Order: sequence, then C-alpha cells, then structure tokens
Amino acid sequence: MTEELNALIKNGTWSLVPYDPSMNVVGCKWVFCVKRKADGTLDRYKARLVAKGFHQQEGVDYTETFSPVVKATTIRTVLSLAVSNGWEARQLDVSNAFLHGHLKEEVYMTQPLGFLDSSQPHHVCRLHRSLYGLKQAPRAWFQCLSSSLLQLQFVGSKMDSSLFVFNDRTTIIYVLVYVDDIIITGNNSDAIGKVISALDSHLL
Repeated sequence: MTEELNALIKNGTWSLVPYDPSMNVVGCKWVFCVKRKADGTLDRYKARLVAKGFHQQEGVDYTETFSPVVKATTIRTVLSLAVSNGWEARQLDVSNAFLHGHLKEEVYMTQPLGFLDSSQPHHVCRLHRSLYGLKQAPRAWFQCLSSSLLQLQFVGSKMDSSLFVFNDRTTIIYVLVYVDDIIITGNNSDAIGKVISALDSHLL
C-alpha cells in the first residue's frame, strides 16, 4: 500500500484542497491481488487504489468516456505480416498506465483509507491524473499515449484508431493499443528499441 501511495504522490496524482459542500466527492478503496509467475509460484502482493467511479455525475466530473481498443482483425493482420517477414514483435505492459492520463474535469476524491493527512483531515483530493475506476480513465490514458506516439512521427490509422504507423520509406513500425497492453513490431529492431525508450521517457 505504501509503495502504491508513493507512486501516486510521485506522479502528482492529486493535491489536497478544503472540502466544499458543492463538490461531488467520489470515494476510493484499496484492491488487493496476488501476482504469480508463469509457473504459478508467488511473485508479489499488489495493492491498488481505485476510485469509486459510480459516485461520479455525468456533466459534473466527467463527460466523454469512450476509449477505442484495437480490433481483433487488425491484430491478426499485423501479426501475420510480422511472422511472414520475420519481424521482431514486442509486447509492452505499461505500469500504472492510467496514472499517466491527465484529467480535464474537476474530480474530487476522499483521502485514501489508512493514509489520512493528520494536519488536514477534512481536506479532499483534487485529482490531476486519472485513477483506475474513474469513468474517463481509459480515455485520458489513450489520449496521453496517442499524443506521445504522434510526437514520435507516428500516424493514426483511419481504419482502426488504435493502430499507429511509422513509415519513413526504409523503416516501418506498427503499434497496436489495447487499453494498457501494447504490441509493437516492424522491420527495424533498433528503431523499435528507440521508440520504446522514447515512450518510456514521454510517459514518466
């Protein structure tokens, strides 16, 4: 729990503000799970702070929520292209992906259970970044990721908005996005490595 909270604080996820009765304050809870290795043995215990998005009110602290995910036919097409050409394919799982998304709306949340600020116990969290559980969290994350890819000279596909393509005649790279799971493949392994490094720095 402490590790999760430190990650939230490091990312500037919220700031404490005085409570006002006019605010719609959503609750939050801790969700615990056990991560296991491929062979079934224990890897680690994980705690995640999740916002109670069902407390949100449309038009007050969220508007649009839709976030596109890559189509199954797009995945099959790109992977078959990679296999037939002998390209490297990398799968990325972004740690705390939703925390990278910036909120445009004013969202207020109660302080996490067990970590109440003793000097400001009646304050609430004004969220600056999205949290798991918020209705707009997937959309905010997708906007953050797509913006980073566009800065790296990728172009969004008109046929599938979760497919991004980089093509400079000699190098072609495909990026497939399914929420926080990313597949990247192309004809240049060095270029793929540079893209991954660039994304890592963009999303910190």
